[in-house]
Amino acid sequence: MSPVVSTAIRFHEYGEALDVLREERVEVASPAAGHVRVRVSATGLNPADWALCRGLMAGSLPRGIGYDVAGTVDAAGDDVEDVSIGDLVFGTADFAGQPSAGAADLAILNSWYRVPDGLDPVQAAVLPMAVQTATWTLDAMGLEPGATLLVNGAGATVGFAAVQIALRRGARVIATAGPAFAGELTTFGALVTPYGEGMADRVRTLAGGAVDLVFDAPPPNAGSIPELIAVAGDPSRVMTISNHDEARSLGARVNLDYIAGLAPAATFMPQYASLAADGAFYIPIARTYPLAEWRDAVKLSVSGHPHGKVVLLPEGRAWPTIPTTAK
Repeated sequence: MSPVVSTAIRFHEYGEALDVLREERVEVASPAAGHVRVRVSATGLNPADWALCRGLMAGSLPRGIGYDVAGTVDAAGDDVEDVSIGDLVFGTADFAGQPSAGAADLAILNSWYRVPDGLDPVQAAVLPMAVQTATWTLDAMGLEPGATLLVNGAGATVGFAAVQIALRRGARVIATAGPAFAGELTTFGALVTPYGEGMADRVRTLAGGAVDLVFDAPPPNAGSIPELIAVAGDPSRVMTISNHDEARSLGARVNLDYIAGLAPAATFMPQYASLAADGAFYIPIARTYPLAEWRDAVKLSVSGHPHGKVVLLPEGRAWPTIPTTAK
């Protein structure tokens, strides 16, 4: 099977995303064994994309952006038996092994799941990184039913997912969030308090003392780790997904150091896709953009406060606003 040509957003050198990304026409090869190629319907952008542009997990260049993908299977490699050409799937782009990733017309996926009936591809495309990161971090923390968990940065997509997942596991959840999502988080069943001065005291009041665990999910360099350690009473009870250097220097934990060997995403991702199809779980979407307007999409995402996931639509179709609350 011959390679096909695709429009893709990628970078040839490391730096800030808006400085190094460019739109190009690239050849996308046939999928290798255990991979599928999809015609992309939607791609969710993540802070990890901008970290890759800066050199995180450095590898051969050029590389693409866009880890979260939904699309229609266009070709399948050897040993792929669970999907057929024409099936609608969502999953993760092989950004490390390919010259382009999900922000493209065509993408190679190294993991995928069927999009259940009733779930729009745009809603499916925003699930993988948020759900995987939240689930694996909660597992690494050892969250048990009845524990009191503080999710710091619950307005970010991973934190938003973590609140819903932890509540489903029977935890008591306190969330720090701004006004954009305070109402939704409260509806889920979390106790919500704003960021800023006095946050630690407000959390202690809500918890009735120290919390059992802290899930730190705000953008990098938030500078809140010392306050979170004070709330937990022990740095080992704090785990961050973003503020790595600060956490390690203070004895708190970094999720990437603990998630190896945890349950594969295939054991839980279909469940959350089904819940999303039923309106019982969701990741907020800030705005969608046609692929041709990728620069505007990147500007909103790197602003640090997009208020939901920013999504590229290579097919260029319009998409309505997601409902603001889950059932």
